[in-house]
Amino acid sequence: MSRLLSSALSLRRDPRILKFPPYMSLLCVTIGVIWLLLLPLDDYSRRTYISENALLPGQVHTYFGGSEQNVFRAYRQEIDSLAGLSNHEINNQLEAILQSVGIKSGRQNYTYYSAGAVFNGENVYGILQAPRGDATEAIVVVAAWRSIDGEPNHNGVALALTLARYFKRWSLWSKDIILVVPPDSRTGTQAWVDAYHDAHDPITVASLPLKSGALQGAVAIDYPFEQSFDGIHIIYDGTNGQLPNLDLINSIVNIAGGQMGIQTAIQDMKHHTGSYSDRLKTMLRGMLKQGLGNSPGPHSSFIPYHVDSVTLQPFGEGWHDEMAMGRVIEGTFRSLNNLLEHLHQSFFFYLLMQRDRFVSIGTYLPSAMLLSANFTIMAIFLWVKSGQPSPKKPVGSDASRPALAAVERDLFLPLVYLQICLLLRSPFFR
Repeated sequence: MSRLLSSALSLRRDPRILKFPPYMSLLCVTIGVIWLLLLPLDDYSRRTYISENALLPGQVHTYFGGSEQNVFRAYRQEIDSLAGLSNHEINNQLEAILQSVGIKSGRQNYTYYSAGAVFNGENVYGILQAPRGDATEAIVVVAAWRSIDGEPNHNGVALALTLARYFKRWSLWSKDIILVVPPDSRTGTQAWVDAYHDAHDPITVASLPLKSGALQGAVAIDYPFEQSFDGIHIIYDGTNGQLPNLDLINSIVNIAGGQMGIQTAIQDMKHHTGSYSDRLKTMLRGMLKQGLGNSPGPHSSFIPYHVDSVTLQPFGEGWHDEMAMGRVIEGTFRSLNNLLEHLHQSFFFYLLMQRDRFVSIGTYLPSAMLLSANFTIMAIFLWVKSGQPSPKKPVGSDASRPALAAVERDLFLPLVYLQICLLLRSPFFR
């Protein structure tokens, strides 16, 4: 036993052992990248499915259309006439429209200071109280005055107002429906969501005069153009890599494609062929956006508060009109209206290859762990090597200096410190 311990200690001090970590690191990176490239194959990815049976997507008949087309055109004309007015004047007209159909309305001022710039404005919103509910749960529809690209979102606002008037006539709602019209697609929505959850700074963001219950889901409409569209782009990425529950995306895909005959797209892959290259490109785009952690749309402000949300963005030129878009939103709200609790059955960590194919965390996590192990191995290697003297012989004036002695690096204390930091970041200490 003592001979075994002495052999282990001598091996620990053997300089030849420092030759292995770079090769181990390269092996981890190679296997991790190969694993990642295998994910788009059919053998490693799965078709999407609905986990929450209560959603029942596409199982109800949607009635939005017919005379609602005339209502939409009337609202569109009113909104077009507001072009050029200030944010406050626009909200005066929008609030009057909401109150005219019997929806309680409220307004909120906010001012943000970020990156040396000032963002201020005023949100207007209305709450449609559910005839069969007790104001403990709510669903949100967001229609920003300006789209994600900064264009006037007149079609989106007009469609949201038409849907609010249409929803008011139905007695089937068990959850309140909240319509929010912020002046832009990012700061206004963030101010409203923060204030709704009392997580705002009262000095810069005003409190909300009206509130409902816990938010169960949110759908944002980004519809800046007038012509008929070919499909719907689903934007689902949240801030800091957070994602909505996969069931919400699957429900919208099922309602739009299976019930309405509208194609859907994700990650700007609007002409996805289902090939390996398209799947890989879609997956890498999703990974890049999650890594950057930016806010791609109004829905991103809801996800940190565990409110599953997406932004729907029509694209292309086709034969689908505003009524088709409204029926997709109606079907989605009818599905969310069936829920008895938050979406929790499906995945929150996933990589989508296309609209109906995904990879779960259990499949792609080994690749990420191998790539991360590479950094750990090289960090330990460099830490140990930093205590070794330079192999080069001193020349010139440095030749008279005494040779530096090797310093043995103790790994126990750094590893214990790392484990303590990880434990403090775990949910048990929050």
